[in-house]
Amino acid sequence: MLDRENAHFLLLNIGHFLDHLFMLIFATAAALALSQDWGMSYGELITYATPGFMAFAVFTIPAGWLADRWSREGMMTVFFVGIGLSSAATALADTPLQMAVGLFAIGMFAAIYHPVGIALVVHGRERTGVPIAINGIFGNLGVASAALIAALLIDNVGWRSAFVWPGLVSVALGLVYILVVKGRSHEAHARAKPDAANDVGVLSLDRITMIRVLTIVIVSSALGGLIFQSTTFSLPKVFEEQLSDIAVSATAVGSYAFLAFAIAAVGQLVVGYLVDRMSVRRVFMVVAALQAALFALMPGLTGWGALLVAVGFMFAVFGQIPINDVLIGRVARSDWRARVYALRYTINFTIIASSLPLIGWIHGRWGFDTLFVILSVVALGVLLSVAMLPVLRFSAAPAE
Repeated sequence: MLDRENAHFLLLNIGHFLDHLFMLIFATAAALALSQDWGMSYGELITYATPGFMAFAVFTIPAGWLADRWSREGMMTVFFVGIGLSSAATALADTPLQMAVGLFAIGMFAAIYHPVGIALVVHGRERTGVPIAINGIFGNLGVASAALIAALLIDNVGWRSAFVWPGLVSVALGLVYILVVKGRSHEAHARAKPDAANDVGVLSLDRITMIRVLTIVIVSSALGGLIFQSTTFSLPKVFEEQLSDIAVSATAVGSYAFLAFAIAAVGQLVVGYLVDRMSVRRVFMVVAALQAALFALMPGLTGWGALLVAVGFMFAVFGQIPINDVLIGRVARSDWRARVYALRYTINFTIIASSLPLIGWIHGRWGFDTLFVILSVVALGVLLSVAMLPVLRFSAAPAE
């Protein structure tokens, strides 16, 4: 039976799952149902997701500030309940504008998770790579499940149910979270407070080195955000077009997308294990190089070849995610860590939001082959930025 600390960690992981699931339900609904129901092209329709991703970015810093000033557990409760109610309400949309309003509300509450949930995950831990990787796997399974769950519900019930049922589940989990937090011991609650005196595994760096590390984290995270959004958001549509000979229904497309995302999610665990034991810079450079090479292979592929390469590049894309969070956990003090995560994710999610019109524009003019060429160049930019990481020494694991 789970003790309350492990139950809390499990709920934080489930929260990450739901966070990414809610942000990508619309991607599958747009590709497989709404473009036909509302008589719009895929490129025109996905533009209406932009407000949601802008909210995902804009509200990240206020969420981190409130968590550090008020309560991280309180903000997580707001996350579960708020995003669930917003998703259920979005199912009432009858026009693209109404959908945009609903997605904005979802994005506003989704913004809470990364600066708050991840700060809770790393707090008090010396080795953060594996916990962050486990948490990341849950997030990526949320990405995968969004495509599968939405596709199943579209085929069997309708697109509105894809927003309603996850929303109700999230509200119920919010109530469970309240009970778990209330039942935790006073000592455990004290350990969860952002207290600089309780920092574990934080490097002591001079100001210039810290600025250099955080700048590289932000640059690589921003470029990685463009790659992450372009692949996760568009993969159902990519599979609809390039797996047409093996995927003949919405459920089949969603199943292949789930397969690609689920296998790739293991990349986070592998990378999380490696960064606790090897040079972060070396691991990061290998991951970025794999992305660049596999994106360059994707243009022109169809069928099983496209599926295999897609699994490969998603493995590398997901593998990058824990590295930046591990670096922040090693250089940022606990009492302002949530705000550092908030800054990182604000910039990251701003890039993500702005990429949606870009995806639609590129797809409408040249198709996805051109998009993958561009992503290969962006991955090379990540590789170059990571090559400038300074050498860092960490007692539990090398972190250069």
